[in-house]
Amino acid sequence: MSASGITIQGLTLSFGRGDAEKQILRGIDLDVPAGQITGLAGESGSGKTMTGLAVCGLLPAGANVGGSIRFEDVELTQLKQRAMNEYRGAKIAMIFQDPTASLHPMLTIEAQLIDHYRHHTGASKKVAKQRALEMLGLVAVPSPEAALRKYPHQFSGGQLQRIAIASALMCEPSVLIADEPTTALDVTVQAGILRLLRTLCDELGIAIILVTHDLGVMSALADTIAVMRMGEIVEHGSRFQVITDPQHPYTRALIEALPDAADAPDAAHSPDTSSAANAANASDAVPTEGGLS
Repeated sequence: MSASGITIQGLTLSFGRGDAEKQILRGIDLDVPAGQITGLAGESGSGKTMTGLAVCGLLPAGANVGGSIRFEDVELTQLKQRAMNEYRGAKIAMIFQDPTASLHPMLTIEAQLIDHYRHHTGASKKVAKQRALEMLGLVAVPSPEAALRKYPHQFSGGQLQRIAIASALMCEPSVLIADEPTTALDVTVQAGILRLLRTLCDELGIAIILVTHDLGVMSALADTIAVMRMGEIVEHGSRFQVITDPQHPYTRALIEALPDAADAPDAAHSPDTSSAANAANASDAVPTEGGLS
């Protein structure tokens, strides 16, 4: 798998024109290196998700984009839709908060994973099926062969999210954007998904952008954290630096709002002591429906 990251410089995003223009992103600078998890944290409406959508070229109609998003020496903001389609799904993939957003309810898992892979690679159906089985095994979906024959409604939320991750990984992307991938899941299932993302990053060397409002999750998972507020990055640094020595008042307010705020510095220094990691450890001993979730 290629080790390519994303470099964002001066990224702006707005909708409308003139007096009716609404500014969403106000000059975002962010490096997303390969083999690391870069966290985007902030409250709802801060611009986190829009930053991820901009990288994927999935912005709504009427979006005005400025600045630079570079990937493999290619300026993504200048690509036409047809050219962007060659990157999206193949080299840059996205996992959504609701896995049903990326899975068709009327098609089997096999049809969806295989069609996606063949579209981007031109592989035979046999090769594509083998790849699908490999990816389902990688994300710990039990009985991959049987899973391929099922429909999305036959899986739990945690299993669906794993299948969505498998779909995103089918074409060996270099960049994976995870937009609140665990918000709708219970804490035990959430911990399993977070462990999976960490493992994928470490073993496959992909660059992951983790979008979440939860600094507790960030303290257990991200290598670096960028804190966003009102379309701007107000603080960016290593996980340890941001959690233990926040420089911006907004970052301090987010940390103080954590349930175990007094323990946040220790959580950042040693992820295994964080609430998210404790849940991850607990999940090893708690069976969930259909196996790991």
